[in-house]
Amino acid sequence: MPSFHRRVRSIDLAGQVVVITGAGSGIGRELALLCAQRGALLALCDINGVGVSRTAEEAHEHGAQVLMSQIDVSDADAMRRFAQATFDRFGRVDLLVNNAGVAVVGGFLETNRKDWQWLIDINLMGVVHGCEAFLPAMVRSGRGGHIVNLSSAAGLLANPQLSAYSATKFAVLGLSEALRMEMKPYGIGVTAVCPGIIDTAITQDSPIRSGGDTDERRKRLMSVYRKRGYTANRAAHNILRAVQRNRAVAPVAAEAHLMYALSRATPPLARWLAARLADLSK
Repeated sequence: MPSFHRRVRSIDLAGQVVVITGAGSGIGRELALLCAQRGALLALCDINGVGVSRTAEEAHEHGAQVLMSQIDVSDADAMRRFAQATFDRFGRVDLLVNNAGVAVVGGFLETNRKDWQWLIDINLMGVVHGCEAFLPAMVRSGRGGHIVNLSSAAGLLANPQLSAYSATKFAVLGLSEALRMEMKPYGIGVTAVCPGIIDTAITQDSPIRSGGDTDERRKRLMSVYRKRGYTANRAAHNILRAVQRNRAVAPVAAEAHLMYALSRATPPLARWLAARLADLSK
């Protein structure tokens, strides 16, 4: 089993090869920089070339070797080329983080078919493409390793104001749990990470589908996330801790832990809580 599964105080990534999608901003960026600080070799991609270049430059400042690429994770062929470049450069992969994701704010009646396809292509198929591109070689190597797939607290409890987004994140959670069982004989752990209210640019960038003043609604949404104050850097630390402990499901932030617990213990109360949280994004 790779060294990051040992019970050590701080996960040791010295010499480990870490792949992160969506590394140009938010949790992906902070995770990349944290891994760089801990000695990892990095393969980073993002559809935003400027963002991922900045992350790569800062990782270099921490002494990391970095392979960087501008890629849309919904493009399976592009992901396969990225994987080949990673194996050509570093020879192996120890930790794969399928982080890239997008959101659309709106209920089912407000969400159009184009929105659905966009969310499925990136949030779900992006994870599939990442696993498809990297996992076979990880299995063949016999070295073990770990896969992190970003689900969401909205993948633990459905959010009526994030209808399509919730559907894709539930799918990522289910895929991750099935994959964890399949990969266990090969010494490859799989963790579904379920962040709660994390203050990232997703609140600024996500389309809002609803009547009324969408600008005002976005301001309220951004204010809720900013006041919550849970940073992407803090989330990154908790993700590495979950990898170290080989967690199957890793809620991040108190509200995500609460939603995870209630969804299993008292589903009716959990649904009531989800409805109340959805009111915050109206």
